[in-house]
Amino acid sequence: MSHRPILTDITTAIPSLRKSEVKVAEYVLKYAQQVIHMRIVDLAQEAQVSEPTIVRFCRAIGCNGFQEFKVRIAQEMAVANNIGQFAIAEDDSIGDICDKIADTTIQRLHQVKAQLQSPQVAAAAIALSNARRVEFYGFGASGAVAIDAQHKFFRLQVATAAYSDPHMQAMSAVTLSEQDVVVAISQSGRTKDLLHSVQLAQHYGAQVVSLAPANTPLSQLADLPIDINIEEDTEQFTPMTSRIAHLMVIDMLAVAVTQRRGPEFITHLNAIKRSIHSLRIEPD
Repeated sequence: MSHRPILTDITTAIPSLRKSEVKVAEYVLKYAQQVIHMRIVDLAQEAQVSEPTIVRFCRAIGCNGFQEFKVRIAQEMAVANNIGQFAIAEDDSIGDICDKIADTTIQRLHQVKAQLQSPQVAAAAIALSNARRVEFYGFGASGAVAIDAQHKFFRLQVATAAYSDPHMQAMSAVTLSEQDVVVAISQSGRTKDLLHSVQLAQHYGAQVVSLAPANTPLSQLADLPIDINIEEDTEQFTPMTSRIAHLMVIDMLAVAVTQRRGPEFITHLNAIKRSIHSLRIEPD
């Protein structure tokens, strides 16, 4: 039995499903908690499809049958409910806040790890390794990720910049060519200005890597999507765990690019470490 989040698998599979199977997928994504307690005949009736369609749907998303499908749904719901227990309350102590934020972040990073597709990361790393320039685009918290990415790739001798202003992104996009790559970062995958910048960059020949949820306008537009499916709780005190997940994937890309540079590149990285060391005060 797979340990990947099944709701992520369903979302990713939708473009390849038959029309009747899409009806099942949409119902399950909307009413996952109720589906756990249904018989196959119940789900068929609610989704307005035949029972054989339910069986085909289960196999299409990687399950051996309806029972395995329900078990995986139940497991994911249990994890989701457990994460929900870590919501921050106004009267929480500092200790409570530290524990809840750390536990929530760790669990959601495990979710991202489980659903991350390594071939997507590999394809993006190849494009970044071969690029003449790499530009990172993002707004808000994603803009902070873009700046961190610029810092990491600058150390890898990549000509790079990060932009979180739509006008600067537009000016950057029109200077790109087929030798360049844009990495577009978005938790929602639906930011209009970012989509405009990406389309402009593609018009001038650049490849686009996206860090965004699957089946969003940004991931569908990107040449090399990296699907990062993580839901944000938008309540007042909730941490932005998607930002941490995006930083993790940026680290994966940076290490993959470093690996492709070969052993001789270590000399360059050691030189950077020495240059930074000279700026620090020696410990007593």
